Amino acid sequence: MPVRSAHVAADAEALRDDGIEFMSHLSSLGARCAIPTTTNPRSVDFERAAEVGQRPIWTERERGIVDAFDRMGARRCDSCINYQTVDNPVYGEHLAWGDTGTVIYANSVAGARSNFEAGPAAVAASITGRVPRYGFHLPEHRRATVRVEVKDRPSQRSDWGALGCLIGRRVNDYWKVPALVGDGLRPSADDLKQLGAAMASYGSVGMFHLVGVTPEARTEAEAFGGIEPVERFVVNPGDIAGVYGGFQADVEKPDLVVFSAPQLSLAELAELASLFDGNTVSPVTRVYVTTSAMVKAEAERLGYARSIEKSGARLLTGVCFYLMAPHELAETFGYRTLVTDSAKLANIIAGYGFDPVFRPTSVCVEAAVTGRIPW
Repeated sequence: MPVRSAHVAADAEALRDDGIEFMSHLSSLGARCAIPTTTNPRSVDFERAAEVGQRPIWTERERGIVDAFDRMGARRCDSCINYQTVDNPVYGEHLAWGDTGTVIYANSVAGARSNFEAGPAAVAASITGRVPRYGFHLPEHRRATVRVEVKDRPSQRSDWGALGCLIGRRVNDYWKVPALVGDGLRPSADDLKQLGAAMASYGSVGMFHLVGVTPEARTEAEAFGGIEPVERFVVNPGDIAGVYGGFQADVEKPDLVVFSAPQLSLAELAELASLFDGNTVSPVTRVYVTTSAMVKAEAERLGYARSIEKSGARLLTGVCFYLMAPHELAETFGYRTLVTDSAKLANIIAGYGFDPVFRPTSVCVEAAVTGRIPW
């Protein structure tokens, strides 16, 4: 299947030395990107790695990967929100994208077509311009199979992540496609970003439909394509609040408050800037915010970056926190309790030994400023 572009997840935390050697060898053989190719976040912000406390080996490894991508001609955006910045997917086109959040957004929100392409497969696609013809490239696999009636109404962005957590846990199958049905569900682009990223993280879901919103589900009948759902369930009032309640810390003070995974858009940074304006981060808490270089540049121009960093929060570029060798940071600084408004990060970071607390954005900011978890 010919593809229009590739998006490669190949960071130092995942590749380690053997993967970096593979990339370097491939580029030294003359491998070049035959199609537009973007890159997922790195494990280090080169300008702030030492400040964060990362070992120099991570910077060295990332430079090896960056050099290989540069020789191959990739567009090194170092971002998991390439679809919001440098490579907007188009309805019906075929892609070879690797980050789960990018894939589910392209499939669901844009109506483009991609499977989850692991790092080596995405690299191969960038060189050949082709992928295997299966999965979400085929119309029959894009039809909805699970009907989800949403009676609990998300009222803020993190609620959409909580909803994605609920659905992902229940579906838990790459080959099942949930269709969300409910009155008054009008999410923003960032709401859909959080919904899809959480669904993919908790359930390996590669595509969803939101009836009346996403392009292949103008109606419920269109979403299912005349086929009866194999499963039905309801998200009842109170279920979203229950997701937050499932993330409880056994201490009052957070070690970290992290806004990351996916990287933040300009609108999300504007919200954070407003919430942090006039406040100061607690001296006992570290706060990290991650975004892409393109978004950060615009945030600097508009003053959002200044407002965030004036509070004591650190705005990192080209990274996502869970890729930053967080297990080493935990060992070095004694980090354990992490507060975040990202349902995806709350899921992943537990695997690195952290105790995650998932809360709405305003609550996370309050925790950062007071040094205490409000609820």
